[in-house]
Amino acid sequence: MTTTVLVLVESVNEYLPILENSGLRLILAPTPAMRAEAIATRGTEITAVLTRGPLGFEAHEMDALPDLKIICVIGAGYERVDLPAAEARGIVVTNGAGVNAPTVADHAMSLLLSIVRDIPQGDASVRRSEWRKLTRPSFEGKRLGILGLGAVGMAIARRAAGFDMRVNYHSRTPRNDVDYTYCATPLELASASDFVIVATPGGSATQHLIDRAALDALGPDGFIVNIARASVIDTEALIQALQQQRIAGAALDVFDDEPQVPDALKSLNNVILSPHVAGLSPEASRGTVQLVADNLLAFFAGKPVLTPVHS
Repeated sequence: MTTTVLVLVESVNEYLPILENSGLRLILAPTPAMRAEAIATRGTEITAVLTRGPLGFEAHEMDALPDLKIICVIGAGYERVDLPAAEARGIVVTNGAGVNAPTVADHAMSLLLSIVRDIPQGDASVRRSEWRKLTRPSFEGKRLGILGLGAVGMAIARRAAGFDMRVNYHSRTPRNDVDYTYCATPLELASASDFVIVATPGGSATQHLIDRAALDALGPDGFIVNIARASVIDTEALIQALQQQRIAGAALDVFDDEPQVPDALKSLNNVILSPHVAGLSPEASRGTVQLVADNLLAFFAGKPVLTPVHS
């Protein structure tokens, strides 16, 4: 029997031949309208779904696909996949945890370097025939707080070592396999750090872990970077902290209602914005799609999937 995959993602088209060459048939539906039409008209064909965390897959969509057996999520996050509904139907869910961690960590450090050293603003000033020269902090000896010490957080920590930075972290539980300093709460992490990078999954468990109190604890000389999910930071509190210069700056790759970005963020010169590209690289895209293929082939061969997700 041919395995038909409903592909909802929009960023890995160049590498979809990996799936086709594995004998999988694809239905491409990267827009909401195409997604709804495919589910409505070809629902009986679809046995697998390929999605991203922010795109998710909902219970009513699963109900419209009687032969759906597996949902594969590109990337680590799966916050908008209805896991209880999948479990109730016996639908297996997998993710791509760890595959794009090096790329995400590279982008996180690039954003941190750029905001702390004022690089985009300086570049813009030179192009305007101005000469913006600000005295900005160095990285050596600074305290980097990492919120979430999974694969991405660990990759960030390794890169921070190259800058002779001290690493603090907060996660659900302390890790006994690292020498970094554990902070019991996000507030404690912010208080103990000069820079904070958010690298934790999204979802209700991490909603607004960085709130006004944490931003105030980071302080007027502190910088924050988010390459995880926008929901982890209270956006309104962040905007107010930036406007009032209660923190020094922020660099954001994720937003609450992508691709919409609040005008208030766009208007600030102590913010750097990138269009949710932290996980994109040829290496990450190829590796992620290959993992999807490996998971699908294992599943339909009756073998355990490589990266299962449990509710």
